[in-house]
Amino acid sequence: MRQPVSAAALEALRRLDSCAVANAIEMFDVRLRNEGFADLRIRCMFDALPPVAGHAVTARIRCSTPPPVGHSYLDRTDWWSYIQTVPAPRIVVVEDIDERPGLGAFVGEVHANILRALECAAVVTNGAVRDLPAVEEAGLQLFAGGVSPSHAFVHMVDFGQPVSVAGLAVESGALLLGDRHGVVSVPADLVERLPAKVAEMRATEREVIQVCREKGLSIDRLRAAVTRIERWRC
Repeated sequence: MRQPVSAAALEALRRLDSCAVANAIEMFDVRLRNEGFADLRIRCMFDALPPVAGHAVTARIRCSTPPPVGHSYLDRTDWWSYIQTVPAPRIVVVEDIDERPGLGAFVGEVHANILRALECAAVVTNGAVRDLPAVEEAGLQLFAGGVSPSHAFVHMVDFGQPVSVAGLAVESGALLLGDRHGVVSVPADLVERLPAKVAEMRATEREVIQVCREKGLSIDRLRAAVTRIERWRC
């Protein structure tokens, strides 16, 4: 298990938006620019809930057929014990490995309240979720591929293993940030440097916005301001 990020660093990260963080991570050139984030196959379900930051807890599920042993999610209560081995706050990342992901919903009202009691702030899944009003009331953010009214044959295949959800590869203990734009994986060794980098980038972007709002647009001034942005992006 990776070393947990401090509460202060997590709170500072949570105050940033995922778009700015994704941009800032690019500046450190630690991964390819088409990696480290979930794509449009999942979306944020609750715009009104605040951003979430925390350590990933991974699991894999199936919904389309009955489990070979046992009958339901409750046959794997050892999963709850595993969740508590990952530092809080926690973000549950569930890969639906069915050929047709999303047939059944893994998280609903009861499950959401269990996860909140276990200090989980959000669930990220390429599968389905349900009971949206009750889950939102519980304060559990959801990033999911869609909604289904039934849990079908949902059962846990395993947990604690690396997963891939909407193009985002995640290991248990990894640091994640999620908001209305989506989910980003954050390199833990960069987390304390990101707020300053985001502030620097925003200052440069504000120059471009200011030029755009000036009376009588100057293409030369706009070109110069945009060039400054492109210099720190390259």
